[in-house]
Amino acid sequence: MLGRVRPAGAVVLIETAFAKVNLALHVRRRRGDGYHDIESLFVFVDSGDVLRAELRDDGVLALSIDGPFAAGLDDGPENLVLRAANSLKLYAWPTPALANTDWGAQFGANLYLTKNLPVASGIGGGSADAAAALRLLNRLWRCGLDDAALCAIGETLGSDIPACVISRTLRVEGRGEALAPLDLPRLAGTPILLINPGIPLGTAPVFKGWDQHDRGTLDSSSLAAIIDSGRNDLEAPARALVPEIGAVLDTLDAQPGVLLSRMSGSGATCFALFRSGADIDAAHQAIRRAYPDWWAMRGTLR
Repeated sequence: MLGRVRPAGAVVLIETAFAKVNLALHVRRRRGDGYHDIESLFVFVDSGDVLRAELRDDGVLALSIDGPFAAGLDDGPENLVLRAANSLKLYAWPTPALANTDWGAQFGANLYLTKNLPVASGIGGGSADAAAALRLLNRLWRCGLDDAALCAIGETLGSDIPACVISRTLRVEGRGEALAPLDLPRLAGTPILLINPGIPLGTAPVFKGWDQHDRGTLDSSSLAAIIDSGRNDLEAPARALVPEIGAVLDTLDAQPGVLLSRMSGSGATCFALFRSGADIDAAHQAIRRAYPDWWAMRGTLR
């Protein structure tokens, strides 16, 4: 690493923070450390927040945020994007002797986050942004780290970040750190519609409302099994806090061509998988007309 030559001139790279969706989320138990053991199937949409990074050679990390959901977000050192950037830098140059080399301490970045996804909405949010920062700065700074190293860094920052680093279909267990890639036939390329009623919902209150009843393991052997026997154990406590989730799910269920509709994560975003592009087009237009205040995003699964 010390023998590398710093790239010359301005360098700007772009990374998408792909929206995360839980096709199913089974909560198995509350652990002694305060976390919950889960079994979940994570999938990722081909759209999300967008992060750009511009190389700077003075060691400074600066973050600017724009986009439809930028209001109220902190662009200071506690933002997960900057925390991820600093963690990557510390991992790549762990000692002052390395950090003070030409390749180390002088490496910084101007980071620009376009926040397209609602905040506190159960579809990745800050975790996806932090993961995008790790992937992006790993390329910008030419750290050469593999996904395993980036996931290890991400795990220190948040339970969902390792999965968001990979951003491919995964079976997720433990508190989110046990990841197993899955290749389920007919899943990639499936049209998906995300709907949020416009009400932020924190993760902690939803988990606190879980009834602590273990309803059994997750069968992730096929998409059919996910549809037939999967569930989201956090839907009931989320709906108790935000009853509008029920209206969103009822509206999605009523659309022609729906394969599956559920709440994602701890809510309040819900989703529907559709049989065809024509079906999702019709549903997207109908819901936008009927509920103009709801946030809606259509995409396809990666």
